[in-house]
Amino acid sequence: MAFTLPALGYAFDALEPHIDAQTMQIHHDKHHQAYVDNLNKALAGSDGEGKTLEDLMDNISAYPAAVRNNGGGHYNHTMFWTILGANGGQPTGELAQAINETFGSLDGLKEKMSTAGATRFGSGWAWLLVSDGKLLVSSTPNQDNPLMDVAEVKGHPILGIDVWEHAYYLHYQNRRPDYLKAIWNVINWDAVNARYKAAL
Repeated sequence: MAFTLPALGYAFDALEPHIDAQTMQIHHDKHHQAYVDNLNKALAGSDGEGKTLEDLMDNISAYPAAVRNNGGGHYNHTMFWTILGANGGQPTGELAQAINETFGSLDGLKEKMSTAGATRFGSGWAWLLVSDGKLLVSSTPNQDNPLMDVAEVKGHPILGIDVWEHAYYLHYQNRRPDYLKAIWNVINWDAVNARYKAAL
């Protein structure tokens, strides 16, 4: 089965004013679709055809750059759409407790994540991940992620923030820190909570 573009699950303008509708439409329909199309092309006729995204990530060093870049792009964005939402909310239960124990507070986590995203040179991602039952913050270049066997910090990502310019440039131009501050208004903590429980 070839990979397909997942539906967004909410309207393009659902995250305004923090993320504008035009950015969401281009990001989902054009950028993410291109990752899916190029991944399917790169895998056609290879031993990676038919494998899950997670299986590909786990052994990504065995595949060509086109699989790493586009497979990572497909995995990262598929997760990204689900951890965004109009109603935001707050972390709860075990996740809230783990955030407080690890980072001092939710504000402490936001600061660490925003720093990871702001200091990532060029394009990439900032991550909240679970490794050996503990929460960690990391960043990766390009479309890499913590599931990849090449990642400096490995684990199960539960929240990722896209810091490629296509994620924010129409609205924020070169003001990446402003985007990194605004995005916390549209984090779907129910989805992050669920990913945390699954990662444990």
